[in-house]
Amino acid sequence: MNTGPTPQESGNNSFFNGSMSHAWRALRHRNFKLFFWGQSTSMIGTWMTRLATSWLVYRLTHSALLLGLVSFAGQIVAFAAGPIAGVVVEHLNRRKLLVWTQAAAAAQSLALAVLTLAHRITLWEIIVLAALQGLINALDMPARQSFLVQMVEDRGDLSNAIAINSSMANGARLIGPAIGGMIIAAFGEGWCFLIDGVSYFAVIASLLLMRIQYVEARSKVRSVFGQIRESWDYVRAFRPIRSILVLFALTSLMGFPYGVLLPVFAGQVLHGGAHTLGWLTGASGVGALVSAISLALRKTVVGLTRMLQIATAVLGVALILFGMSHTLWLSLLLMVFAGFGLIQNASVSNTIIQSLVSEDKRARVMSYYTMAFFGAAPLGSLLAGTLAQRIGAPYTVILTGAFCIAGAIWFGFEIPKIRAVIRPIYQEMGILPRPALNLISPAQETAE
Repeated sequence: MNTGPTPQESGNNSFFNGSMSHAWRALRHRNFKLFFWGQSTSMIGTWMTRLATSWLVYRLTHSALLLGLVSFAGQIVAFAAGPIAGVVVEHLNRRKLLVWTQAAAAAQSLALAVLTLAHRITLWEIIVLAALQGLINALDMPARQSFLVQMVEDRGDLSNAIAINSSMANGARLIGPAIGGMIIAAFGEGWCFLIDGVSYFAVIASLLLMRIQYVEARSKVRSVFGQIRESWDYVRAFRPIRSILVLFALTSLMGFPYGVLLPVFAGQVLHGGAHTLGWLTGASGVGALVSAISLALRKTVVGLTRMLQIATAVLGVALILFGMSHTLWLSLLLMVFAGFGLIQNASVSNTIIQSLVSEDKRARVMSYYTMAFFGAAPLGSLLAGTLAQRIGAPYTVILTGAFCIAGAIWFGFEIPKIRAVIRPIYQEMGILPRPALNLISPAQETAE
């Protein structure tokens, strides 16, 4: 006879169900739920396009340098436009802006599809369209990051929304390349671009269905360059944001560009094809998804500064060992750890910055977050492509991994100074308790 669960089993089930419901709590907000489903569809197409673009360039040129050049062209534009884009975003209706950026991105993908399916695509056309996507991203990324606050009314759910957003992107990172690899092998790259172009209409529909009250931004400084200077002084003087952005920029410079070289590893080191590239990218997506879910399960931002250091070190070690591997199963395993470290670094940096930045500077500060990626990553892609051409892809990845480890060591010395600034802010926000008589316990001292 079934007498029902024991008290221990009931407790375990209650803990599990509570943790899982807590992990998805930001989805109780209608606007964010709409965004989640629309963006989930679109991101699968985006990752299919990223895979297809890298494989198309490699198929046309067989050059690691040109792989880096295409990535550079797409990202350097976003970096150059970053400061002005942040000011523009801060003064526009972000929902309407995102509708336009998604429509422009759809047009860009459909143009790639038409040229590729017609067998008229050339390297220069890929570079021009990549630069156009970079310009779109310059506006889209700070708008998207700062729009999260408007979609999630309860600020206590903001860190969870960021984690879910990361989970969504990295779930797509797992699914998109796997589907993309099969489509490329069966039909060619053009169909990936076509599917991506159509998928943007899902996120456009979700944005149009939202009910958002537009609040006009007010700044004491009126000129564009004055607002750029104001936000720069804020970032430069505020140690936690400054140090986190420096580490994120270093990781973008040395950690992110391994993805540019994956076609070389798939074709030359592991002796595979498009399906091997799909597996490598998908394995990185598994680690990224695990990273995002682990952040969604967290109930507080407390402790994330140390996690940022650990994630950067994990990325560095994984890249060094990946550069040494010539076995597919081991390379796939190391890609899981690399994906975990990479996305943990990006998501934790985003979460801490968003928890600290003042509302009147949010879009502008997030544009510096965008610049930290789109400024360092294109230079890293070009550097990685150039080094791979001279010393080979494996030695290049080993070298970049060593720089990531050096960054983690440096950030370890920064953590005590960062905590001293963050602690009173989190106490004022109620994230950390206010200590009686300003006495802080050892547990609180190491918590931030």
